[in-house]
Amino acid sequence: MRHGEVENPKGILYGRLPGYHLSELGRRMAERVAEHLAHRDIAYVVASPLERAQETAEPVAKLHGLEVASDKRLIEADNIFQGKTFGVGDGALRRIANWPHLRNPFRPSWGEPYNDQVVRMMAALEAARDAARGHEALCVSHQLPIWTVRSFVERRRLWHDPRRRQCTLASLTTFTFVGDRIVSVGYTEPAHDLVPPHLRAGAKPVKGKSKGFGA
Repeated sequence: MRHGEVENPKGILYGRLPGYHLSELGRRMAERVAEHLAHRDIAYVVASPLERAQETAEPVAKLHGLEVASDKRLIEADNIFQGKTFGVGDGALRRIANWPHLRNPFRPSWGEPYNDQVVRMMAALEAARDAARGHEALCVSHQLPIWTVRSFVERRRLWHDPRRRQCTLASLTTFTFVGDRIVSVGYTEPAHDLVPPHLRAGAKPVKGKSKGFGA
């Protein structure tokens, strides 16, 4: 699951910075997903250590009588632009000072390599699978790591246009295992009607609202 909306009035690319919590809307999204999963056989709930992910996981864990575990392998991807205003469509690509960090979109040169994200996310998924053997597990993470590991499992290239990620706020990307092997991937948006249009999967940037492609 991707976390819900974050309180971020300045439009900062918050990345791994601490202190960014869910907004009121984000809490509603988390509650909506908890309701959606109320009758699922969830035996383990784990989240990225960042506040927004932990807070998103809490309603699901509470409903199933569980504690929220923490796994740093689910954390957001590292990014050189963390703490700055940098979003798709906001003109950041035209700033000369940013060019050295944008030289290789295939790695990518501005942050954690895609391959490294795959390795840690796959390890986190496998650990959650083992913790919930015979049942289901919920992992709460962030848009880029979720989309990257899904792309790997579905055998797509890892470099991509961020605007085309199918991983909106509070969405569920489901990996189904048979034994130790992933046999299918699913995607649902239980809180779709709560997500502002410019933040939905596949949405185009809107002037003044382009920071929605963040973590």
